[in-house]
Amino acid sequence: MPTLVVLPTYNEILNVVPMLRSLRTVVPDATILVVDDSSPDETAAAAQEVANELGSIFLLERATKDGLGGAYRAGFSWGIAKGYDRFVEIDCDFSHDPESLPSLLAASKSADVVIGSRYVPGGQIPNWAFSRRLLSRSGNRYASFALGLQVADATAGYRVYSAKALADIDYATVRADGYGFQIEMTYRARRAGLSIVEVPISFSDRERGESKMSGAIIVEALLLVTAWALQRPFRRYM
Repeated sequence: MPTLVVLPTYNEILNVVPMLRSLRTVVPDATILVVDDSSPDETAAAAQEVANELGSIFLLERATKDGLGGAYRAGFSWGIAKGYDRFVEIDCDFSHDPESLPSLLAASKSADVVIGSRYVPGGQIPNWAFSRRLLSRSGNRYASFALGLQVADATAGYRVYSAKALADIDYATVRADGYGFQIEMTYRARRAGLSIVEVPISFSDRERGESKMSGAIIVEALLLVTAWALQRPFRRYM
């Protein structure tokens, strides 16, 4: 199945080259699409140099910084237009280990959506403090209970979607960003009756560069989950 790895970047000059080289080694038959939001640190130029060297790496530059959800929507649209069957979400900062990708792709042969999960047996977050782990786990449990997701790690950003799943989800109309984007994609997948499988991964904090996560993104996700949960009783009548 033709596979497209969608790699969003913004100011990832310290990570983009080793990430692209690692992905090319781990999944040599996959195509990689770097979706860069006009990084001022010349991430795009560095990615293009590696693309020229290794091949099957493409660059999609966006004019403004438009968030993680927007980057994935743009990447999915690019890949669907070119006929790819599987779409990978992965962070560029190595918090998602490229070495885990073959196990996610193997699971995608029998599932519409595969989530690289920190919270199923075998999943790990080795460097997080207890308080941070508790906040993340509690937020995921709240989202799963409120929306009926039956998923342990709805905020996880390491995923594989089939082209059919993206069509059924209607990804182009998803407007949330950050954690909210991942939760909304999961919610729509569950509502569409798609098969969802969680594969254990080890999640690590970035070692190079600055995190893009903020308190506003977390608050947005919690507010969106609450709003969607309040709408659930009425959907059966719509």
